[in-house]
Amino acid sequence: MIVIGPPDHVQPEDAVVLFEQLEAFVEVARRASIRSAAATLHLSQPALSGRIAALEATLRDLDARIESLLLTLPNLPHESVPDGRDEADNVEVTRWGEPRTFDFEPRPHWEVGERLGILDIERAARIAGSRFYVVCGAGAALMRALIDFMLHLHTTEHGYREVWVPVLVNEASMIGTGQLPKFAFDMYKIEGEDLYLAPTAEVPVTNLHRDEILDGDALPIRYVSYTPCFRKEAGAAGRDTRGMIRVHQFEKVELVLLTRPEESYEWLERLRRHAEVVMERLGLPYRTMELCAGDLGEKATKTYDPEVWMPGLGCYREVSSCSNFEAYQARRANLRFRPERGARPEFLHTLNGSGLAVGRTFAAVLENYQEADGSVTIPEVLRPFMGGLERIAPP
Repeated sequence: MIVIGPPDHVQPEDAVVLFEQLEAFVEVARRASIRSAAATLHLSQPALSGRIAALEATLRDLDARIESLLLTLPNLPHESVPDGRDEADNVEVTRWGEPRTFDFEPRPHWEVGERLGILDIERAARIAGSRFYVVCGAGAALMRALIDFMLHLHTTEHGYREVWVPVLVNEASMIGTGQLPKFAFDMYKIEGEDLYLAPTAEVPVTNLHRDEILDGDALPIRYVSYTPCFRKEAGAAGRDTRGMIRVHQFEKVELVLLTRPEESYEWLERLRRHAEVVMERLGLPYRTMELCAGDLGEKATKTYDPEVWMPGLGCYREVSSCSNFEAYQARRANLRFRPERGARPEFLHTLNGSGLAVGRTFAAVLENYQEADGSVTIPEVLRPFMGGLERIAPP
């Protein structure tokens, strides 16, 4: 044992030994401290893991709440959209055709169809309830002819590519085009499944390219699709309770465009014309309204509503709604394009519009082409699609 005394009593060899002992003591203390700290950390690890897990869960919850809030935000109206509070402030941008002068009181389409035996709303109600219809005989042929005519026109003259798509769509698709979460109340959900009945072909067709990066040289992409459509019409209580105007299941030929941002408004004008041409070929008078800011849908930046004249109802009724959504849907569905080789991907613009709503167009044909004897003349453009039939006569 070495006794440490005053410095003058410490021999050099003793100092060396003392230093080595002190160094060894420090090392022992250091190791003991590390073991103690490690033991403490080991004991507290479950608590730390639990705390981290709780914070991660809170973060996920906050992210989900933020995303839910963001999904409810509307688009911004284009600067050219007229100001206004509701449909009374919409602006007529064009009108075509002179409404026919009848020498008898024109009947509403449901009366015309029922008298001809081609429209049966009573039996439809027995099958499915209110706001459904059955079309039969020459009426069914007329419906099919309208669909064929519209598809033929848009594919051969307007440059659209026809697609046949599912009418069941998942939640991601409905979110991508903006139907969810805001309009969940108006959608038909398949119980126990991540599936909805499509309210419009806009949903499956726009989502054809979800999460894709497209070649800019491939734009614009133009699709046309015929589908049945399904809506609860939950906000339509007491409105259009008779006939084919507002129903739960209806047929529609839909036009969908994916474009470069700088070209989207030019294509909106073309899209509008593509819908209007259908009515012109059918000889149906119409007007087109530009929606004011207060009547604009949440998703659209600018919308035109072509409306057909219905002499039996004595008013114009919407048969199409042509809208530019800019990048609103593209952001939700992650629809991007590469402007040029090697360039950074950008969000494209989406547009869509009916070309046209088939049931309402069918109703317009019955009302505009009805005769005093109860018959209906077939528009000339439809006759090749109906085996040359010129007239639907009463039984």
